[in-house]
Amino acid sequence: MAYNSSSYTTGMDRTARSEEVCLKFPPKVISPGLAALLVQKDKLGKLMDYSGPRLHFQMVVIFVLTQIIHSLLKLFGLPLFISQLLAGILMSPVIFSDEHSLVTISEDSVAVLGSVGALGFMFFMFLSGVKMDLRLAWKSGKLAIAIGLFPVLVSLIFWLMTVKTLHPGGDVFSNKIFHLAVTYSGTSFPVIHSLLSELKILNSELGRLGLSAALIGDMVTLVLTMFSVWVNTGIQKGSKYVLFDVGMAMLYVCILVFVLRPGMKWMVKRTPEAGQIKDTCFYIIILAFMISPRFTELFRVYFLYGPFIFGLAVPDGPPLGSALVEKLDPVVSGLFMPIFATTCGMRFDLSYFKYSTKYAYHQAVGAVVTLIIKFGVSLLLPLLCKMPTRDSFALAFIMISKGIVEIGSYSIMNDSRIISEDIFAHLTIVIIIVASIVPIAVKKLYDPSKKYLCFQKRTVMNSKLNQELRMIGCVHVPGNVNSIINLLNASCPTRECPIALDVLHLVKLSGQATPLFIAHHNQQKASSNKSYSDNVVVAFKQFERDNLGAVFVNVFTAVSPSNLMYEDTCNLAMDRLTSFIILPFHRRWYSDGTIESEDQTLRSLNFNILERAPCSVGILVEGRRNIKGSNSKDTLSPSNSSSYAIAVIFLGGEDDREALALAKRFSQDESVSLTVIHLKAVDSLEFFLAEDERMLDKEILKDIKASVPLMYIEEHVKDGPETSTFLRSIVKDYQLIIVGRRYRSEDAITLGLEEWCEFREIGIIGDLLSSSDFIGNFSLLIVQQQRKRNG
Repeated sequence: MAYNSSSYTTGMDRTARSEEVCLKFPPKVISPGLAALLVQKDKLGKLMDYSGPRLHFQMVVIFVLTQIIHSLLKLFGLPLFISQLLAGILMSPVIFSDEHSLVTISEDSVAVLGSVGALGFMFFMFLSGVKMDLRLAWKSGKLAIAIGLFPVLVSLIFWLMTVKTLHPGGDVFSNKIFHLAVTYSGTSFPVIHSLLSELKILNSELGRLGLSAALIGDMVTLVLTMFSVWVNTGIQKGSKYVLFDVGMAMLYVCILVFVLRPGMKWMVKRTPEAGQIKDTCFYIIILAFMISPRFTELFRVYFLYGPFIFGLAVPDGPPLGSALVEKLDPVVSGLFMPIFATTCGMRFDLSYFKYSTKYAYHQAVGAVVTLIIKFGVSLLLPLLCKMPTRDSFALAFIMISKGIVEIGSYSIMNDSRIISEDIFAHLTIVIIIVASIVPIAVKKLYDPSKKYLCFQKRTVMNSKLNQELRMIGCVHVPGNVNSIINLLNASCPTRECPIALDVLHLVKLSGQATPLFIAHHNQQKASSNKSYSDNVVVAFKQFERDNLGAVFVNVFTAVSPSNLMYEDTCNLAMDRLTSFIILPFHRRWYSDGTIESEDQTLRSLNFNILERAPCSVGILVEGRRNIKGSNSKDTLSPSNSSSYAIAVIFLGGEDDREALALAKRFSQDESVSLTVIHLKAVDSLEFFLAEDERMLDKEILKDIKASVPLMYIEEHVKDGPETSTFLRSIVKDYQLIIVGRRYRSEDAITLGLEEWCEFREIGIIGDLLSSSDFIGNFSLLIVQQQRKRNG
């Protein structure tokens, strides 16, 4: 057995302390197996001599300990990053110092675990660059640019002034001091993006502003970091070396921009539309990333930013950027980054506070002063722009957030002996405190759902017939386009009863970090070379021309995470004073009752909109298709019939009244045949409805009978099964059936049906009519009136 010994120092600003470390050669990686170890004493200790099993055990302990801690801390609103750091601290030498512990952090153990974590951090920086779109920085508003730029620069100047005051003879432009100053005052886009995603405010107004400011701030931080390296080089080696380093860095950027990026764009052009990037192209990009740290060293670029800058050169979004993110992000964020965050926590040792130098305390004070100044500048700028006070405070907290990028930088600086262990311990405490306070404060200060507390009635009932009805149609897949157009054709819009339709094409955010909201009628030219909604725009503009003067169409595209799309929909409804939102149902059927497609993400989105919408909402369930895979015409298509047969199933209540008001609007044209089917309980069992509700029902029924020609059918039923039998006998006579959602409103008419209700978002009657028991090629529109909410 060969041994190699080496000595190293454990600090730069304290008295050097030499330690001898013995490493075994050849290293033990793979164990001979449990069978071979069972015959030996100290089986566990022998097993832990092998780096492979030890790494596996350490990973298991990391994830188990992290989840246990997070299950407790998430009750207080703390992020997962804090649990990972604390798990590392608990696994540090302060707690586990036994040589044969499963979580032992001996020199060779740290080398293996730390290498895995460091690889994950490099992947994280690369993917962060892939997700960023620098073109959006030029499109940021003045406020975003100011918030991204001035807090970084002002806090940096104050920190340098503080250090100069505490150390009059020190050189503030030395590599250590200035580099630390940049990390204190800098802004990290990946950290802020992670915070906003965890708080689910990524595509809110505040979230979009924070992301734009973070993008500007991150670019400023990157430039300042490179500047600090060049200044230190100039101090130590002279101006000639600085010019050489700057030239090499510029050459690296030029190679990325003018050689590698065009090559990657060529790969994208060779990919079929809506197709996937070839595996060969994917592997070439990964190979280039793996060797990028070596190239950054040759080109005099700070190695931490090498993969990040390379990621910026990758075309974001589909097909290349999204493929990289979809394939790598689950492994990086789910496996590598928790290990890296935990290994950063392992470096923390409370014992270093006993031996802290005065310089370390001054660094901690400087870090706190920098955060306070940055918070103050970030707060002052939005207040000067008349932003609400609570939103301004929330934005200021967002801009000072610290996370995995900062702790990773300090860990690398600690390993490189740029900072000592006592400074690292102080800065770790600062990061833990800031990362714990910021999400709690932002959640307390900012609630985007409050703006949906609309005190104005925005319903179809409150819209006058001779005024335009403002509607939003949500589109997810191409089939939704025809469904909405056919529904509006069935309504036969006229110049006397016009419709103002805002089409919202909802696209899942993939391969990029920043949500987009595109108003196509204001768009002079595409914000990028990607085309999201060309076919949608063409189809609805043709529909507008076919109904000139009766329909006015504006098309919008929202690119955002699937779980936050309700924000875009509700924000648009608020801004456009919408009265009615049309949502596609998450499931589509064939005529034989088999399921054609189903999207549970869409179902969750519909639930969120129903709960938060500032106006009335309708869920459109498409009619069943005649033949699998055929291009059969829709039942609502104008070519099917010269008239449309529409039925409203009326039981009573606010949702049913809204459905009746919408049907009244649809039936203004002579080509529409309207039937109102009023279901009533036998033996006058109407006590389920309050007296005022019954009066309102009678009033609207009286009004619609006097306003439009219709067929009125009154049917008495005693319970749910009898209701089901009656409806099954009549649905085949209509092309469109409109019902109220009537959620949680079970009465004698629907008694016994609620327990069989599969889809709560469309109510008991809607669920019944959409079931496979009802044979008929009809479409179904379930209506929910605007909900009253208390502020």
